[in-house]
Amino acid sequence: MNYSDVYKGWQQDPEGFWLDAAKAIDWVKAPTKALDDANAPLYEWFTDTEVNTCYNAVDRHVVAGNGDRTAIIYDSPITDTKSKISYAELQTKVALLAGAMAAKGITKGDRVIIYMPMVPEALVAMLACSRIGAIHSVVFGGFASNELAVRIDDAKPKMILAASCGLEPNRVVAYKPLIDGAIDLSDHKPDSVFIFQREQCPASLIEGRDYDWNDVQNGVTPADCVPVNGNHPAYILYTSGTTGAPKGVVRATAGHLVALNWTMKNLYNVNPGDVFWAASDVGWVVGHSYICYGPLIHGNTTIVFEGKPIGTPDAGTFWRVINEHNVRSFFTAPTAFRAIKREDPKGEFKKKYDLSCLNALYLAGERADPDTIHWAQDLLGVPVVDHWWQTETGFAIAGNPLGIEALPIKVGSPSVAMPGYDVQILDEGGNQMKPGELGAIAIKLPLPPGTLPTLWNAEDRFKKSYLNTFPGYYETGDAGMIDEDGYLYIMARTDDVINVAGHRLSTGAMEEVLANHPDVAECAVIGVADQLKGQMPVGFLCLTKGVNRPHDEIVKECVKMMRDQIGPVAAFKLAVVVDRLPKTRSGKILRATMVKIADSETYKLPATIDDPAILDEIKDALQTIGYAK
Repeated sequence: MNYSDVYKGWQQDPEGFWLDAAKAIDWVKAPTKALDDANAPLYEWFTDTEVNTCYNAVDRHVVAGNGDRTAIIYDSPITDTKSKISYAELQTKVALLAGAMAAKGITKGDRVIIYMPMVPEALVAMLACSRIGAIHSVVFGGFASNELAVRIDDAKPKMILAASCGLEPNRVVAYKPLIDGAIDLSDHKPDSVFIFQREQCPASLIEGRDYDWNDVQNGVTPADCVPVNGNHPAYILYTSGTTGAPKGVVRATAGHLVALNWTMKNLYNVNPGDVFWAASDVGWVVGHSYICYGPLIHGNTTIVFEGKPIGTPDAGTFWRVINEHNVRSFFTAPTAFRAIKREDPKGEFKKKYDLSCLNALYLAGERADPDTIHWAQDLLGVPVVDHWWQTETGFAIAGNPLGIEALPIKVGSPSVAMPGYDVQILDEGGNQMKPGELGAIAIKLPLPPGTLPTLWNAEDRFKKSYLNTFPGYYETGDAGMIDEDGYLYIMARTDDVINVAGHRLSTGAMEEVLANHPDVAECAVIGVADQLKGQMPVGFLCLTKGVNRPHDEIVKECVKMMRDQIGPVAAFKLAVVVDRLPKTRSGKILRATMVKIADSETYKLPATIDDPAILDEIKDALQTIGYAK
């Protein structure tokens, strides 16, 4: 079977395609139909089913005789700890925690906030919620009290599952004061808080509300799996993007199971028992889909990694983990590879390790610039698959389905649409653009199983955010084009397409040019307000370690490269060298915030920012070229 046959098969019979994929799931009540369009354009999937996520992710593997198989590998270079948990051990841990939650009154449909670092207990917490039909909302550990309070007031959780602290390479982040502060700030008050005590910073507990994670499980009755309806929310995941009030993306249970299980073999090309590693965090959608649920539903071994690509202890950490744990398929963000490349441009650290187990590298989370892809391909000698998806979709919209057919890689493109997604490029009036023309990327409804059916308690906002701009389509918010071969190119967020004297230009295309400069390790381009031309591009350059040439020389070379490769139309004349770029904790560059600083507008400090001090450095750099006054 090849990709085009599979994709055409879906197009011709979407109902049959997804019912066939659903056979891989263990149902309490199996589906008789896939799509429920009774409330279109709000579509749902597998609504006539009953199922339990935790049973499919844990218990069924034990029942099938695979209880001894490793479910979770915990690797923490920060604490110098490594451990393994089998599927049978995971079943016991999850059933006991779920039993303790049930004993405190958590039942089907109740919300539970999870506020955890990268420890196996974070996955146990997610699975315990799904075991008893509770709806979890994972909030990135270390989020500020006011941001956590906003999520408490929106989700109205009965319980919070948390750890006493999170660990960064050079600091301990105490979680309990942040939780206490959030509960003080929020109008809604959770009934109870379970705290997993870590020795690096044990927390003091408030009597009557807070409970020690281990003590509260003593003597409880292990919980059984509770069947839920197919459209029961598995979780709420808040996505703030970089501005505005957070949106609670809802993930329905049955479609989530079917879609994720399908991707593990067809997209990531792993078989049950293989080790799959997504180097992300449970706070992000990648952590939900591909640290916790996807690999475990499919019977893989997943890795919970508490560390960084560099500095824990060096730029060879990823290679050590792949080598030691026999990783077959590896997934991370391009920003991680850029950090490694900047620290170790010749890839010297890789020479210490045997990476022959690795079959492919997958990149997602932001645009993967060709320079980074070429570097990774040359270093690792395996396919480097850029694939594109969103918090809202829960799995890849476009990718290279190595488990079906390894398609030719076109560097700069996340390849082709996955079955379930009819991706189109539209102009502002909603008309289809020709191949090669830049426009808004939209997906014809219905979206496939596993994608968001709505936003939590915000149906009108869901329609306004995603459905109203192009009736009959889901608006992705990204801009790009599709070439003659059907390969998709994501050029920028729609608001990153800048208008220079009437010419619509992609900042992503400009960043590609700058990234090709031999001294540039990482870069960003933003459009700043200009009285004459409307907007002007400004480049930010982070240099490779060890480069000590004059900065103005490098800037001049970059300006010339832009003129040669994009042309005078880009009007690219300004660039500054900075030590680092402001990013979210997941590695996305905060371009919208940089634009506001440049244009001297007020801005809200993004909740997801990795280090707020960087914004002052950006402001100083912009002032040297006459902006951010």
